Amino acid sequence: MIALTQTLAKEFAGKGITVNAVAPGFIETDMLKAVPKEVMEKILAQIPLGRLGKASEVAGAVAYLVSEDGNYITGQVIDINGGLYI
Repeated sequence: MIALTQTLAKEFAGKGITVNAVAPGFIETDMLKAVPKEVMEKILAQIPLGRLGKASEVAGAVAYLVSEDGNYITGQVIDINGGLYI
């Protein structure tokens, strides 16, 4: 996905089209409600911020990328994971 994002960003940059990807980590969703408590505790222990992300935090990043303020960003993968990949 990273390579595809970068390749498409290079391909379409000359046409004024930006291409980015958003890579959310563990986000508070109905799907995570099924994760057993002991497993969730282990996941949270690995996240430097110590909590799950919120859907609104992912939406905020997407909103920025598609806004005029994000017009000069292309070929990037935005990790939204509370520092999990540090």
